[in-house]
Amino acid sequence: MKKTILLLLGLSSIIYFGCEKEYDSVVDQSTSTFQVTSVRTIESFRYIPGDSLLLISVTFENSEDISTVYVDIISSAGQALNSNSVKLYDNGNTENGDLQANDNTYSNKFPLSQTYPNGDYLIKYYVLDNNNVTKQVAIQKFKYDNGQTNVAPIISNTIIEPDTLVVNDTTVIQISVQAQDQNGNSDIECVFFVVYKPDGSTNNFKNELFDSGNNSLHGDQIPADGIYSLKIQVDQTNNKGTYRFEFQARDRGKKISNIINHFVLIQ
Repeated sequence: MKKTILLLLGLSSIIYFGCEKEYDSVVDQSTSTFQVTSVRTIESFRYIPGDSLLLISVTFENSEDISTVYVDIISSAGQALNSNSVKLYDNGNTENGDLQANDNTYSNKFPLSQTYPNGDYLIKYYVLDNNNVTKQVAIQKFKYDNGQTNVAPIISNTIIEPDTLVVNDTTVIQISVQAQDQNGNSDIECVFFVVYKPDGSTNNFKNELFDSGNNSLHGDQIPADGIYSLKIQVDQTNNKGTYRFEFQARDRGKKISNIINHFVLIQ
């Protein structure tokens, strides 16, 4: 687990967690008796009303040991779009997108929604073999465009408590900011602040705030309420003076919000 309470040594050695998401495999990826020879190329997909079906297809060298092929589709927000794994079929049924039966190519179509956020999506391919062992056999990334006009997010209501303090020992500062996006809050990729020291210098590191509902870790009270929070620590080793915290948000279309500056005096 990564620490999420920051220790600001001169407010210059901040971080441990950026805006990127991590995906960890939960299945056996060891060498298998079946070999993937190709995966249908999907570089990007744009939502069009009446044409929202994503064709997914994978081909194996042979399928003798294959019982079931299925996929999970992970959005740019790191959430699975499918409540149940999506099975792929080698049955020659065009409704599944499969053109020929028993040719070792497994296919299916998955409907994408205009409400899904823009950004980079993952398709994880799995095989359940005849010994009832599941293996991940491929992973694929594609860019999704939900067809909506992208509008930059807006931030407001920054709170830093306390924002004036005499530091004789380690002190926790609670930080929060409200962020919203006209394309839906799931379109918000990252809410962050950059710290400028009293001499005006900065390392330009984007310190991420979280809308996680994890009060002990981030100081966030309610998950997914549009209020992003973070706890940081300062101590007597911090340079004395006025620090500037510059807040912004970025959406999955890489549009940047307005800027809010909040000042903190350390004495």
